[in-house]
Amino acid sequence: MMKQGFNPYLPSFEYIPDGEPYVFDNRVYVYGSHDRFNGYAFCQNDYVCWSAPVTDLADWRNEGVIYKKTDDPKNSDGGMYLWAPDVARGSDGRYYLFYVLDQQPIVSVAVCDTPAGKYEYYGDVHYPEGTLLGYQAGDEPQFDPAVLVEGNNVYLYTGFSLRGDVSRKGATVTILESDMLTIKEGPKVVVPSDSYSKGTGFEGHEFFEASSMRKVGDTYYFIYSSINYHELCYATSNSPTEGFAYRGTIVSNSDTFIDSYKPAEQAMYFGGNNHGSIVEINNSWYVFYHRHTNGTSFSRQGCIEPIQILKDGTIPQVEMTSCGPNGGPLIGRGEYPAYLACNLFWRDVEASMPGPGGWMDDRFPKITQDGKDGDEEIGYIANMRDGAVAGFKYFDCKGLSQITIKARGGWGGAFEVMTSWDGPSIGSIPVKMMNEWKEYSADITIPDGVHALYFKYLGYGSVSLASFALN
Repeated sequence: MMKQGFNPYLPSFEYIPDGEPYVFDNRVYVYGSHDRFNGYAFCQNDYVCWSAPVTDLADWRNEGVIYKKTDDPKNSDGGMYLWAPDVARGSDGRYYLFYVLDQQPIVSVAVCDTPAGKYEYYGDVHYPEGTLLGYQAGDEPQFDPAVLVEGNNVYLYTGFSLRGDVSRKGATVTILESDMLTIKEGPKVVVPSDSYSKGTGFEGHEFFEASSMRKVGDTYYFIYSSINYHELCYATSNSPTEGFAYRGTIVSNSDTFIDSYKPAEQAMYFGGNNHGSIVEINNSWYVFYHRHTNGTSFSRQGCIEPIQILKDGTIPQVEMTSCGPNGGPLIGRGEYPAYLACNLFWRDVEASMPGPGGWMDDRFPKITQDGKDGDEEIGYIANMRDGAVAGFKYFDCKGLSQITIKARGGWGGAFEVMTSWDGPSIGSIPVKMMNEWKEYSADITIPDGVHALYFKYLGYGSVSLASFALN
């Protein structure tokens, strides 16, 4: 097939959550954490960077490891993991990587002369007298740093606030000197936690984690993950340090709150924590976020959706799709891997979405891969039991009359094909018990036009779905 942009936008065996996208010199660079396939904790691997030309979000290049967890002198034995980072270009033209080690309450910084070269440890953010941010009386533990550089001011946003934790007041901003390390003004709260949100307008979408800051025109956009975990929200202000007002949800990794194709509160994918940001690429705006795979919280993958920033500054919530980086529907012909599923649930939608982490058991389908972490194995959907549904959006269909699937496992049944998650079947593809991947075809006519495709398994046992082909 001709090259197209898919979600996830990186290879299916790569797990880069917490993506912070930037455009430097006509390339998009994405900095994030680095999960491990079949990992047992968040962010077990070293930082890597991926980049793409601004003209082609299907052409991603692995820039390699840019910073190892052992590069920090406080972590020479590698016992601590590198949590979500951010990168900013300083006033000196160099690139600064801000990060937190998982057992440290402080923000550390590494530096490099190029966006994706090898970063070297630079120092820790500190007050003028030398006390590290996070250790002075009144400081909250530092987490998820985000950075905005404007002239000689460097704005550092951090924070982590669990529901009901009165010890955490919310996201804070600290102003640094142009050396990227020394504090000019101490931290102040910009977005409240749920314990301090009464009367603020943030009720129900209070700050949890995942700070990110962007400036659009004269407006500052603070992007964050709310106490609902699965959503990326945003607040705006005409100042980088105060006056932020809640504006809405940009994207949810369970598609909760969007009502364009289903009830607003109904989840359509297994939601979990979320982290990302917005960026303008080649005169179009996108949101980068992540989804959960492998039936755990620890193997997350990056996704992209195009967004609109309206004249009033609002960003309408966007759906999770399979085609976000493509900027439009995928070609409705040819073979597509099953790991592109943007909707995935089991039988009764509500029963399969009990909340963050509640779906991590053997009842529910999951996107996974064979092999071990680092193996370039193509992902697939596993554990599709009777009533499981996988949805893919969107395809520009013309003259289609046959669908072929590649599956394995199970004890016999059929895949019903639909063009909406709750719509009627437009055809059925019978399958038998199969120990190895096997193709099954059926004559199914898909009406011309742009459609979603949903595959619902009805049968016995647990089936894996590798791909489907439209002909």
